[in-house]
Amino acid sequence: MSASLSATTLDLYPHSLLISNGVEFGLVKTLVGRALAVLAPRDFGTLDTFEGERSEYEDQNLLIGPLSPYNATALRTQITWLRPQLLGLSTSVGMGDRLGIATPGHIRSMRVTQGKIAPIFAQQSIREMSRTDRSPQQVMDDATWGIFEEGWQHGIGADADHLKTTADIDACLAAGYTFFTVDPSAYVDNLADSASLSQLREAVERLPADIQPKATGLKDISFNIDGLLLVFDEAILLKAIVKYGLAVAHVANMYEHLKQVAKQRLFELEVSMDETEQPTSYLEHIYITSELQRLGVKWVSFAPRYIGQFEKGVDYIGDIRAFEADIAVHAAIAQQFGPYKLSLHSGSDKFSIYPAMMRHTNGLVHLKTAGTSYLEALRTIAILDCSFFKEIYTFTREHYEYDRKSYHVSAELSRAPEPDTVKDWPGLLDQFDAREILHVTFGSVLTERTADEKRRFYDYFMSLLDSNREAYYVNLEKHFRRHLRPFLSTE
Repeated sequence: MSASLSATTLDLYPHSLLISNGVEFGLVKTLVGRALAVLAPRDFGTLDTFEGERSEYEDQNLLIGPLSPYNATALRTQITWLRPQLLGLSTSVGMGDRLGIATPGHIRSMRVTQGKIAPIFAQQSIREMSRTDRSPQQVMDDATWGIFEEGWQHGIGADADHLKTTADIDACLAAGYTFFTVDPSAYVDNLADSASLSQLREAVERLPADIQPKATGLKDISFNIDGLLLVFDEAILLKAIVKYGLAVAHVANMYEHLKQVAKQRLFELEVSMDETEQPTSYLEHIYITSELQRLGVKWVSFAPRYIGQFEKGVDYIGDIRAFEADIAVHAAIAQQFGPYKLSLHSGSDKFSIYPAMMRHTNGLVHLKTAGTSYLEALRTIAILDCSFFKEIYTFTREHYEYDRKSYHVSAELSRAPEPDTVKDWPGLLDQFDAREILHVTFGSVLTERTADEKRRFYDYFMSLLDSNREAYYVNLEKHFRRHLRPFLSTE
């Protein structure tokens, strides 16, 4: 019988151990961190596709290699279930990871779903990547190693989130992403909401001919949406065109570019229209959908701007009954004109509306979370080293007014506890204002440098989590199971 990794003295992560085409793979703990172990028969060439130190172990060859981009690519080549795939219309959830170490905790929470929810573990917006000094490839590779560590073999997606340019698409496609979220918010004209009919007429005349009212074919057209009669009169149509026409055209251009560069590779598209000042009306939803279809765009999910407030890292702010009535019509539109999924952006911790979202979409829903995993990292640090956490919190208060500019948040420094008054540091994560302050300042915390160019927080921050990975994963699992349970039933 040939030797096996489990028979060696290597300190293996047990869920990572697997055999593929006669070659054994595993993730191991070493004195300098985690490493890849590959054990193969001597006459196999598999080890040649990996980098690392080679040695002989009984009758086989053993490689111990770094968790490098090169080895991550090679591992995805060898192991099919590490490769992102299309998720289609399955109920799905994206779990953003700003630190690159949260995936094992995400996976542990996913096991409660028993395959009823499709996960996306590699998900980060270009904006978040720039704020954390990470690249699309790093985000993908970090997720790969976490999936490998936990042995998750039930399918994954990979979301290139909030893409604004074709260069963003190119970078994420090269890294292996399969789900592309286009964000055309820079092309949305929010002034259309307050414009008069004469102003709308003038504005439309300045737009390209291919998005003029005549081109859309929607003027005076009516739609019966689940018993609700909706009619495009002149004012409504002109407002939709002025507000969203260039944004829809940008989505179409991004889609055509993606098709061209992807060639034979399959991909899925999400359209994000949620970063607008006013909610997306039902007729605006229909306009966007109709125009995307007319321009030949195919998409799997759409994120309108729902009524109420979707602030970062806190529950839904607004009338829950009104939201339920609103989402029912949006879901009916998505069913009638698709079907496609409705996507819930800034979806972290919106516990009060998850049941309505699932019930009215009948499972055609995508939940997108991002910073909530970072907050659970801070909770873990608050438990482990409250002095260090106090230093972070003090710093975030100093940077909040600047960092909040690109986010929709309502937290106020005056309502957040002063550092010297806090007695329960982990509990600070449950105070509304402090939670939002900590949430939106992640980039400043992770990239701040001292006068001698050393990272002020990052190195100790990550070493503390790395040496207490299980504590972090316990917090993540508990937190995300609360997110996932409402999406397991449409009742």
